[in-house]
Amino acid sequence: MSTGAFGRDGNRVPVTQNGMVVSKAVSFTANGAATAMPLFTVTGTVEVLSLWGVVTTAIGSNHTAAYWRINDQTIATQVISAASGTTVSSLPIGTVLSRRSLISVALTASTSATGLVTDPVAATVPNYFMPLLITAKSGTTDLTNIEYVYSTNNTSLGAMTFYVGYVPLTTDGSITAI
Repeated sequence: MSTGAFGRDGNRVPVTQNGMVVSKAVSFTANGAATAMPLFTVTGTVEVLSLWGVVTTAIGSNHTAAYWRINDQTIATQVISAASGTTVSSLPIGTVLSRRSLISVALTASTSATGLVTDPVAATVPNYFMPLLITAKSGTTDLTNIEYVYSTNNTSLGAMTFYVGYVPLTTDGSITAI
């Protein structure tokens, strides 16, 4: 059975275009290190319709090379966005970090420091987010996790709430917050 929730609009009508949405709030405390933060566990096969984070406490300086990846607890991990990453340093509350394009493209930070309009990446994109399929590793007790990875060389403080919207494609397809 899959778990998650649909957001609701101002009239309490479910907003379903992002699928079921699961969230995970995290605080950044790394000091001088590359850090991988497990956010969500995937089972079965799911179509991820949206993946984003919202800054809830201003991000500290030198929070760089941010990207998402899949970790099935083996040596090789698979990226969800470009591993070269995005600089998230000093972003204010309300900034949205999102996956808008293919795996080879870095995350987009839509900063709340100024008014901003952000279009979909191309006319062929179904909406603002670029969907992808994730199939969990099977036949093992190892978990398949979606992780947020970033680098810092000082104390990189701040906090974000991460969200993933998905649709299960197999009977065991699910995403849960860790």
